[in-house]
Amino acid sequence: MNPKYIDIHSHLHFTAFDADRAEVLKRAQDAGVWMINVGTQYDTSVSAVKLANSVSSGVFATVGLHPIHTSKSYHDTQELGEEGVAFTSRGEEFDYEAYKKLGQDPKVVGVGECGLDYYRLESDTVERQKKVFREHIRLADELGKPLMLHIRNSPEGGANAYQDALYILKEMNTKVRGDVHFFAGGTEDARAFLDYGFTLSFTGAVTFPKSKKPGMADYEELIKFTPLDMILTETDCPYITPVPHRGERNEPANVRYVAKRIAEIKGLLESEAAAVLLANARRVFNI
Repeated sequence: MNPKYIDIHSHLHFTAFDADRAEVLKRAQDAGVWMINVGTQYDTSVSAVKLANSVSSGVFATVGLHPIHTSKSYHDTQELGEEGVAFTSRGEEFDYEAYKKLGQDPKVVGVGECGLDYYRLESDTVERQKKVFREHIRLADELGKPLMLHIRNSPEGGANAYQDALYILKEMNTKVRGDVHFFAGGTEDARAFLDYGFTLSFTGAVTFPKSKKPGMADYEELIKFTPLDMILTETDCPYITPVPHRGERNEPANVRYVAKRIAEIKGLLESEAAAVLLANARRVFNI
């Protein structure tokens, strides 16, 4: 199947899809959607790779440890199910060799999601996140596979996670580049990552009414600012469901609404924009 779209950041391997994963996958295939299922810790990285290998084409994986899972963290039953509570309460140590072995699978197209998350920040977690982020960068360089970055600021302001992450990338002098998933920084943060060679990906949030809350991303401004050949599309499913399905569980087939909105903002035909967005994803993740 030749795709029309690629959802570069999905979580079809999460427990939220246990009851109907095959049906969700079929809807994506029918809509011409390929997908990359993203690991958030070791067990979900394993399940992402397993899912990718269960399908002949169009499904890929990344492996990594989400920054919120490097320490005692928020627990989401859509990710791990009820049984995940005990696991997430203690955090996970990053096992470099285990992730390296998993990352050598041909269906693995990237390392992450990794980075810095200051949203639910406790004072003792910053250095732990930075240490684990550096290990991901080292792994991506060794494997020669791009990074899938997760970067999120605190709603209260303070330290800028985008600036801190970019500082680490430059400090490590990484050979690889990749994508900043669910980009929600300002235009100056966008410029800095674009200049460094990273693409920016956008979710169903681009279809929502413009937020009036201070500090919230202006997605229309960001998309106008970002060159089309540096934009990728994603769902981050089961979260961030786009209009017209907002309020429902999200799924990869809905990535077409993200592409449609980007086309509208750019003043392009949907088919024209979708072709470029597809080519971008294939270039970045070598698929």
